[in-house]
Order: sequence, then C-alpha cells, then structure tokens
Amino acid sequence: MKIYIKNMVCNRCIMAVSGIFSNAGYGTAKVEMGKVTVDSDIPDAEMHNIEKALNDTGFELISDARSRLIEQIKKLTIEYVYDGQGDKTQNFSDYLADKLNLDYNYLSSLFSSVEGTTIEKHLISLKIERVKELLVYDEKTLSEIAFELGYSSVAHLSGQFKKVTGFTPSYFKNLGDQKRLSIDNI
Repeated sequence: MKIYIKNMVCNRCIMAVSGIFSNAGYGTAKVEMGKVTVDSDIPDAEMHNIEKALNDTGFELISDARSRLIEQIKKLTIEYVYDGQGDKTQNFSDYLADKLNLDYNYLSSLFSSVEGTTIEKHLISLKIERVKELLVYDEKTLSEIAFELGYSSVAHLSGQFKKVTGFTPSYFKNLGDQKRLSIDNI
C-alpha cells in the first residue's frame, strides 16, 4: 500500500513520518520524500490515527492524483536543487518531463493552476534559497555556486539573485542568514 504525504521537504520530515508509522506499529514502512510504502493495508481506524498524527506534525495525506503529481514536481525540484540530481546542462523542463513521463506543458499548466505560480518561478525560488544558504555557510565561491546550480555565469546568478531578493550576493552575505526562508515556505 502506498500512502502519499504532503509537506515532506527534508530528511527530518522523513524521520518524523517514520516515527509516526513506527509508533502506529508499522516500523517496516519504507518512507521516502512524499511517500510511504507499507506491506499491507492499514485499517480505517488506524489510518485515522496516523492521519491525525501527521496533521499534528504539519503533514497532510494526499488522496487525489493531481495533488500527488504536484507533490512529485516539488520533490523533484528540491532534489534537483539541493541534492544535485539531474544533468545541469539539460533543461529543467526536459528533466521533469523525463522523470515523470508526462508532457511538460501539462505539468506546467497543472502546477500553475493549483499553486498559483509557475514551475520556473518555484525552481528559481528554491535556487535562490540554496544560494543564500551556501553564501551564509561561506564554503564556496560564487563561481562554484553558479556552476553547482547550473547557472550559465556568475553574472546570471547575481542578476537573478538581485531581482528576487533586492540584494547583491555579496551584500546578502554580509547580512547573514536573517533573510532566509525554509524550503516548505517557498
């Protein structure tokens, strides 16, 4: 049985959901970003308790196919930006269409209608938050960050960063992490 869960955005989310299923007696459940797989069906009464525990922790069960697809798009976007998945020389639209085996125009239209923003703007928001994180950590140069995130140049990264945040990367670096957002707030 596969159960789809909304708002899972990091490894701590996986740990929290694993704990919920373990406490419910499903310690062998396979928990991934946005999805839990259990060996057998869960009775309705137990599922209600699991759903309540998930809701109390900030997660939601996803029941319809459209919502599951939106969550898959978000999951793949996070993996692409934060985990270095995908070939950065490949267009993100092609990467997404390949991973989901669906036409990108359909994915884009669905995402925009449900989320009120485009996939591209969501991707840019995630990239900018990743840039902020890497700037605050001060472990990489702007050139290394631009290469890692698939920007064509430091100038392109700097221009997009300033357009989104209103600050240059160097000015932001001096501000510290007071302007960062968590992934689930993007």
